[in-house]
Amino acid sequence: MTKPIIFLQRTFRDEFIDNIQAIALDYQVKTELTDEEVSSVEVSVGWSKELAESLRSSSQLKWVQSISAGVDYLPLKDFSNQNILLSNGSGIHALSISEHIIGVLLGYYRGLNQSVKNQEKKIWGQESIHYDQLSGKNLLVVGTGHIGQQLSKSIRSLGVNVYGINTTGHPANGFVETYSIKNLAKIVHEMDIVVGILPGTHETYHIFNNDIFENMKKTAVFINVGRGDTVHTKELTQALENKDFAFAALDVFEEEPLPTDNPLWKMENVLITPHISGMTVDFQRKFMDIFLANLKSYVASKELSVNQVELDRGY
Repeated sequence: MTKPIIFLQRTFRDEFIDNIQAIALDYQVKTELTDEEVSSVEVSVGWSKELAESLRSSSQLKWVQSISAGVDYLPLKDFSNQNILLSNGSGIHALSISEHIIGVLLGYYRGLNQSVKNQEKKIWGQESIHYDQLSGKNLLVVGTGHIGQQLSKSIRSLGVNVYGINTTGHPANGFVETYSIKNLAKIVHEMDIVVGILPGTHETYHIFNNDIFENMKKTAVFINVGRGDTVHTKELTQALENKDFAFAALDVFEEEPLPTDNPLWKMENVLITPHISGMTVDFQRKFMDIFLANLKSYVASKELSVNQVELDRGY
């Protein structure tokens, strides 16, 4: 009888392949598949077009371990219908994204963004540099999961007051206060900084729209490191043109790469980064901490112990 397959969609170091094989003795570990082998995959690390096609016919797939934290690109309804387990990479990128956000804020408040532009033009321009103090600012984290909690922990040491938004308003570690997501538009006017760290779901689609932007402080900063489609791009652009708030730092977009004719590229009050906030040092080891823990649990009981996604919620 052919052993079921654990399929790795990306290359991992030999030490991790050995760890996988030591845990899953009754499985084959493969990084490439023949057409015939696709339907024998029981566990997939990552996702591929070939596996998507196999779901529509015969498939032995039982568990998908997403490499990313977001899973909105996966066929969640198919997984639910076929009782396929799903886990994500939530938590891996928490420190990297937190440092990215802090870097963005210091770049804006301490005039570093303007200084870079002035240096290119050999302009001293001290009198034109925008500066402010990050300490004492009120920051609203929209999404109080792993990343939001790490951001709160990191940035509170700089004297920032951190508030949170989540589905129900339930308490979360490190926040002065948390609010229900339905109250987002009611409280943004009290915040100096609004940070989006939301997954892409039906409920979060275009949640950052005119209702939010028009209620923000004129001096406020908006940062998005969640999913691109949580922001209504056209309404964001209009709000920036109208100066409804002061500055936006955007790492994710509804369409990526951001088209070259998009007006956001030319706006002085926008910082665009190419989806780099989650780039993480020693990603493989951090990812394998999650996958190997789940693999031990799966082999023992066909259950997952870390980061299992609720398919009906999308996170």
